[in-house]
Amino acid sequence: MFKEDQFWRKEYTKINKKEKSDYTAEAIQKNWEIADSLNEIKSKGIISKYGYPGYDLAGDASDKFWAIIQHCDDDVPFQEQVLALMKKEIAKNNASKDKYAYLVDRVLVGSHRKQIYGTQIHIDPRTHKPTPLPLKYPKMVNQLRKKMELEPLEVYLKTFE
Repeated sequence: MFKEDQFWRKEYTKINKKEKSDYTAEAIQKNWEIADSLNEIKSKGIISKYGYPGYDLAGDASDKFWAIIQHCDDDVPFQEQVLALMKKEIAKNNASKDKYAYLVDRVLVGSHRKQIYGTQIHIDPRTHKPTPLPLKYPKMVNQLRKKMELEPLEVYLKTFE
């Protein structure tokens, strides 16, 4: 699931960087949508059968599963369901705090609310400068990020430059 998820995103990045791809932009978009749709169906089955697959069940694949959920943007209620399950696993040190923070922000932004951890960004098309989408607690963002084992916002934003 993860390989398929990432494959089309990498091809899209190649096209955006004017690098060679074996696929047209239209084919990439179509296959990306199909992959996300199939992965969403499969992930709902996994959640239904196992709950959130933490490290004890899935090892490092737990973080890869999180990436699939992160990309289920067309079903925010499903992402919220997964957040609740993931929170229980974090309490047992059985899931990633930083991945949880990313999903929290993704859900908030997806439901038109201000994010908490500043993980969701916008890159200005003119200046190419990355900025976080609106923050609920801008003065406390680095304190909140630290609790979730995330680097300071300024360091995170530099990774997009």
